[in-house]
Amino acid sequence: MNFIQKMWKGFLLCLVIAIPSWILGSYFPIIGGPVIAILAGMVITMFLKDKSQLEDGIKFTSKKILQYAVILLGFGLNLNVILETGKQSLPIILATISVSLAIAFILHKAMRIPGNISTLVGVGSSICGGSAIAATAPVIDADDEEVAQAISVIFFFNVLAAIIFPHLGSLLGFSTTSGDAFGIFAGTAVNDTSSVTAAASTWDNMWNLGSATLDKAVTVKLTRTLAIIPITLALALIRTKKSKKDGNKVDFKKIFPFFILYFILASVITTIAVNCNVPVSFFTPFKEFSKFLIVLAMAAIGLNTDIIKLIKTGGKPIIMGLCCWVGITAVSLVLQSAMGIW
Repeated sequence: MNFIQKMWKGFLLCLVIAIPSWILGSYFPIIGGPVIAILAGMVITMFLKDKSQLEDGIKFTSKKILQYAVILLGFGLNLNVILETGKQSLPIILATISVSLAIAFILHKAMRIPGNISTLVGVGSSICGGSAIAATAPVIDADDEEVAQAISVIFFFNVLAAIIFPHLGSLLGFSTTSGDAFGIFAGTAVNDTSSVTAAASTWDNMWNLGSATLDKAVTVKLTRTLAIIPITLALALIRTKKSKKDGNKVDFKKIFPFFILYFILASVITTIAVNCNVPVSFFTPFKEFSKFLIVLAMAAIGLNTDIIKLIKTGGKPIIMGLCCWVGITAVSLVLQSAMGIW
């Protein structure tokens, strides 16, 4: 009961922001509900003189609800489908992830960008945008302003990709009779699911391909999502070793991303159920609720973010995001060409 009394005011405020943000996000998918929620939260917090009664609920929403969202995301993964149709794109996925993380690490050192921001931008660019940031943030103990910074960077390049890539595909001569080439390109080079969907759907509409490109792109994107598992585990180990080296005691069990195990379990449940003839549509509500929880958590993160500070410190992360984005795009195109896909 005491837990509810401490949490309800902050949680309710996040919910009030999240519901209209979720609705608006459905009308403007390129922008998306999470970004709208973050922006709304940042604006609203400027007018809150005293947040003391809201802090516990906001913190719970930005941390725990974010983890619950990642767990439910697992219900959208049928491992059989991913392993079967993701084989073709796996070399490209591994290469783009490696390049993005390498670029982020190099720029982190060269430009002295804070470690958490660098990690979040690198992981968000290479894996699956907001979902990867949501999974990574608690493992590296990123604060809400760092999460907001990374989400803002990813959002900016998501919008550019959704607008530019279909036209770039035409200029490069991607097949207009099959959605495979552009689907793989969108699935490996665009950060967030919403923008992958927008770019692939645009290509389908441009060339009357039904949903062929969209189906391919989403499958590739879901294959990328699985990279959340090794990345979060590796980051937990790195953080533990670094803390020991610095003379600080960090218990690996305390920072181990147990929610990732539940994410895997959700994926396994979906795979087994579908093999037992349970319709895929049965799991759609879980996926949709996962997306809403991300919007809810982003509202909380916005409420904990200083928008003025965010703008002042945003230059270097944007440069990093640009370099990761260009690197991923180039590698995807080169490997597709080398593999004969394009």
